[in-house]
Amino acid sequence: MSTILVIDVGTTGLRASIVDDTLNVRAMEYRPCPPSTPTPGLVEFDGAELAATFLEAALTVLASASEPVVAVGITNQRASTLVWDRTTGQPVGPGLGWQDLRTVGDCIMAKIEHGWAVAPNQSSTKAGWILANTPGLEGRDLCVGTIDSWIAWTLSEGTLHVSDQTNASATTNGLRVVDGSAWAHDRCAAFGVPESTLPTVVDSVGVIGHATALPGSPPIAAMLGDQQASLIGQSCVKAGRAKITFGTGGMLDLCTDTGPPTGAHRHEAGTYPLPLWSRDGQITWGVEAIMLSAGTNIEWLRDDLGLIATSAESHDVASMCDHTDGVVYVPALLGLGTPRWDYGARGTLLGITRGTGRPHVVRAVLEGIAHRGADLIEAARSDSGVDIHTVRIDGGMSANPTFAQAVADAANCPIEVAPVVESTTIGAAFMAGLGVGMFSSLDDLDQLWTPAHVVEPSNPSTHGERRERWADALDRAGGWHSDLSALEF
Repeated sequence: MSTILVIDVGTTGLRASIVDDTLNVRAMEYRPCPPSTPTPGLVEFDGAELAATFLEAALTVLASASEPVVAVGITNQRASTLVWDRTTGQPVGPGLGWQDLRTVGDCIMAKIEHGWAVAPNQSSTKAGWILANTPGLEGRDLCVGTIDSWIAWTLSEGTLHVSDQTNASATTNGLRVVDGSAWAHDRCAAFGVPESTLPTVVDSVGVIGHATALPGSPPIAAMLGDQQASLIGQSCVKAGRAKITFGTGGMLDLCTDTGPPTGAHRHEAGTYPLPLWSRDGQITWGVEAIMLSAGTNIEWLRDDLGLIATSAESHDVASMCDHTDGVVYVPALLGLGTPRWDYGARGTLLGITRGTGRPHVVRAVLEGIAHRGADLIEAARSDSGVDIHTVRIDGGMSANPTFAQAVADAANCPIEVAPVVESTTIGAAFMAGLGVGMFSSLDDLDQLWTPAHVVEPSNPSTHGERRERWADALDRAGGWHSDLSALEF
């Protein structure tokens, strides 16, 4: 039996896993790696500490393996940005997490001066900010990279400065031309990021070098952003297949395979074009829809309101009532993403009466997140022209039976629940295996995919009425902070 090592670095934690040729996780080491928030809106991470942590986790899980792994796969939170010295291999200062908002002003100026729609969660302004605001960088040989680049650099002991198309794309990075063929000279110059500091962009699949920092120096054979890895891990690699990851936020990714976009801007219904993976120089394309807060709302119920003791208890409490008795919750704690993109919207609880109790509120929160999931599906259908018949879900919330049923009801389509909560590791493992010949083609994924269970809509006859009520609730939640609602990225 052949096995793959996957290093999976998320926003608040990382995993090093051994995955076999049937895509079963044989061993796993988890380590927390939460970012710091020095002040509201600022999100930073220590690159040296992150490298030490994922390297220690990898060495620990490898020590438990009975035989050497045949390849390494990398998957990671996207857009978080780090600058390091090429000579010493040490970061020049803190990295900026993808949620960091210190460059909002730079994004606004890019729109005014150049007409570019650049969001603060993209890498371009983050890299420019670090280079412009870190003293003592003159004359130093620097590397600018996202988390995938930093992992590959660390594993290869400084011989690889690379990124793949899913991490370096115009949508995620903001410094790439739309079709993914080169760095955009005008944007690099405008944001103050020398092209000499940027990584070589490689395929998502295929051997790019060796992890000499690990025993046996196994080949690094896959690099993928986390949402693309999750899509692949749920076997959504053919046109029309879609998944939603319900984690802290929510991300829908749909495979369209329709060729490169004509622009990196949002489509009419609020989705973005993005590369799903690249192999043999060819990029497979799709669209992404974004929910700014999903599991964050469950944390709010648990940590701030005290209505539940654990996240899992949201199912038990919601099950105490059959319906919300007219209560509707809009999960806009951080604003609304796809399709409305209203940063000034705020969380809204409607329809409360004297009879409203704890179960109604908890169920309303679960159903509100589910309706936002349905919004993402409708937007992806509209922008892509692809009819999505079934949606696959993963992420922490996918294990909640009440929530999975709510998604099926809101979307009015069958929901396939992934057999593992986090599919990112599975997707990266498969692609690394494909890169070294463990698998022959993407078609092998169909044979390896088996959902934990399938949830059917329970009451299709009232779907239209419920969605109309939801649209009314969205209108009421929108524009609460008019200055933020006016922002366009």
